Amino acid sequence: MFYEHVDGQEVQCLLCPRECVIGHGERGFCRNRENRKGKLYTVVYGKPCAVNIGPIEKAPLYHFVPGHFRLCVTCASCNLRCKYCHNWPLSQRSLKELDHYPHTPGEIVQQAKNHGLQSISFTYTEPTVYYEYLYDISVIAKGMGMKTSIVSNGYINQEPLLKLLSVLSAVKIDLKGFSQKFYEEVSSATLGPVLKSLITVRKEKVWLEIVNLVVPTLNDDIKMIDEMCRWIKENLGPDTPLHFTRFFPNYKLTHLPATPISTLEGAYEIAKGKGLRYVYIGNVPGHIYNSTFCPSCNRKIIHRTNFDILETNMMNGKCRFCNFPIEGIWAGN
Repeated sequence: MFYEHVDGQEVQCLLCPRECVIGHGERGFCRNRENRKGKLYTVVYGKPCAVNIGPIEKAPLYHFVPGHFRLCVTCASCNLRCKYCHNWPLSQRSLKELDHYPHTPGEIVQQAKNHGLQSISFTYTEPTVYYEYLYDISVIAKGMGMKTSIVSNGYINQEPLLKLLSVLSAVKIDLKGFSQKFYEEVSSATLGPVLKSLITVRKEKVWLEIVNLVVPTLNDDIKMIDEMCRWIKENLGPDTPLHFTRFFPNYKLTHLPATPISTLEGAYEIAKGKGLRYVYIGNVPGHIYNSTFCPSCNRKIIHRTNFDILETNMMNGKCRFCNFPIEGIWAGN
């Protein structure tokens, strides 16, 4: 899906903003789309490298039927090259470098049903690079009344994104930083397409949450965080949940320290000061701002510790204490 012929047997992939021009026998930047005599094929269809069960809070998606378990599915590789990727053993390798486990789209959905799971989540690597597979799974799942979500970098073109949103229930996008320089130097990408994806998801009314991994010396500048929060408020609205997540040394950035908790708390205060209603601190188990608070009465309405929910004070999508409606997708929606 989403490619066109160029010259001779060359094709141009139109799935993500890279728009790779691919010669016969070659693959694009993502390693997953191969030109065979002028036809572009996905080499990972039906070949996930991970299929397991996990909590939706790990996505993280905190306003998407909290507390439920999802079937997590992924295929090899990615269309970014983030230097801190904690899933790099999967995202920075090709299909031939990883074990994979054949599953048709129907078998994936049936496995989720057999385990009594409420949703299927495409995560760990970038879902865009196995687009056709996740799309077909999502079509079947939607037809059977099952929810689906993606954990994405948002680096996807508009036409495929719009088609995908028609069959998805929720989207979590990593807004990795708020500068072109950060995206180029740390992720080998550009910022503009990600911002456009965020606006599109919100416009299409698919549930959206954002994660910003705060990396010391690279994207922890107060002015950058302030500008990002202002942009989110103005373009996505105050009810879009924003998760500030703690960085730990990994992959090619092992020389950097873990994010100070005080930095995350400072980012939290900036976001709240800009009028964002649902702001979280992640990767700090037990932190008070890992929980959900009512924007109206400021009472704790979902008490979390790490990925576990200890107490819920919500009824029918509203705060039990003051009846304020909380934005999200709740049980029964």
